[in-house]
Amino acid sequence: MTPPERTWRTTHDERPTTVLHMRIAYLDCFSGISGDMFLGALIDAGVSPKVFEQTVEALTVGAHLEISRVNRSGISATKVDVVVNGEKDSPRATRKELAAPQQHSHAHQDSESHRHHHEHQHGRGLTEIREIISKGAISESAKRSAIAIFEKLGQAESRIHNVPIEKIHFHEVGAVDALVDIVCAAVGTEALAADEVICSPLNVGGGTVECAHGTFPVPAPATIELLKGAPVYSSGIQAELVTPTGAAIVATLVKRFSSFPEIKIEKTGYGAGTRDFPGHANVLRITIGEALPQLAAKTSQETISILEANLDDLNPQVFGYVMDRLLEAGALDVFGMPVQMKKNRPGTLLTVLAKPEDADQLAQIVFSETTTLGVRRREEKRQVLARRWQNVSTRFGDVRVKIASMNGTVTSYAPEYEDCRRIAVERRVPLKAVMQEALQQYLQSSKVK
Repeated sequence: MTPPERTWRTTHDERPTTVLHMRIAYLDCFSGISGDMFLGALIDAGVSPKVFEQTVEALTVGAHLEISRVNRSGISATKVDVVVNGEKDSPRATRKELAAPQQHSHAHQDSESHRHHHEHQHGRGLTEIREIISKGAISESAKRSAIAIFEKLGQAESRIHNVPIEKIHFHEVGAVDALVDIVCAAVGTEALAADEVICSPLNVGGGTVECAHGTFPVPAPATIELLKGAPVYSSGIQAELVTPTGAAIVATLVKRFSSFPEIKIEKTGYGAGTRDFPGHANVLRITIGEALPQLAAKTSQETISILEANLDDLNPQVFGYVMDRLLEAGALDVFGMPVQMKKNRPGTLLTVLAKPEDADQLAQIVFSETTTLGVRRREEKRQVLARRWQNVSTRFGDVRVKIASMNGTVTSYAPEYEDCRRIAVERRVPLKAVMQEALQQYLQSSKVK
């Protein structure tokens, strides 16, 4: 599904200009967020339950959904339960973590309840989970989003336990439950056809939780790791309101955090948590609306970290490898510039653009992979155009096209290089042929002349 388009005529006798109306999805996390609350809100906002039921069936992991209407402190909301082997989540007094290194984790929870913990003989690692998602009959973009969410979870646990991410294993039942939540979240967000997902500050709750390694304050270790860079607070409710899965969904799918955006409201949905707190509606609200052209005129502003290092004794063959490592680790951009250094030695200025929460990890890569003794770091504001992706079908395969707009008007569009390169290698066709056809298909589909 593509966002609606309107044609506006200029004051001169020129061809029409295509104006995109930005479709916004806003998450009100005043009672936190969990995977099942997110699915409930999506269904309540209009995503067909059949979309989720077909997705769960495609995963073939022995699970199904139970969808019902419930009341939370006077608010009618949609409740989604994941049923695995005939059992679904129920409130418990203690909590187990979602994942652990080289052992069977940790049952997954929703925002206020805790799953049954089962003693199984094995767990699923990220490699197996990636394979399950990759084989599912869902879109390629949804697969990428789902895998990215799961990898966020794995990275958080990896940092907490100080082990490689591939050694993180998910308890069999917990992994199935999280797998369904995460894949359905990716598929449902795509079905919603929102150009941008925005999130409010998150109410994380309070109190303590019992993890495999002892008692911890809320937010739990994995949750607080995932929420780095996000605005959070506690209203004083003594319960865990943001789960690791909910935090991973936010960390992956949300473009930015803000108060309620300037939109023309289209519809609203409520997803219910398991517990019903007196005087507090335990729901996640999602509001869908359209940012009109005059409101979309504002370019968004964000803070980024700039990392720099001067390199004068690094083997040039290594530089390309360093760039690849940094980009794979989440750098927004990496580039080098020739510079003349002390003693007239030619060198290279390495510059890395990064999200502030990723800067420390990227700096460590620069230290470990280059010969530099120091990395400079500063924070800068940058304005960015509204951007979105659109899939186009070519005779070679599906290609993503990145589309940028300003004041609601498309300003530039380009096929994703990595998609085109992969297809060119797999199909043994010229790269330029794939790129040209992707552009032609986009122009035809968007009616841009």
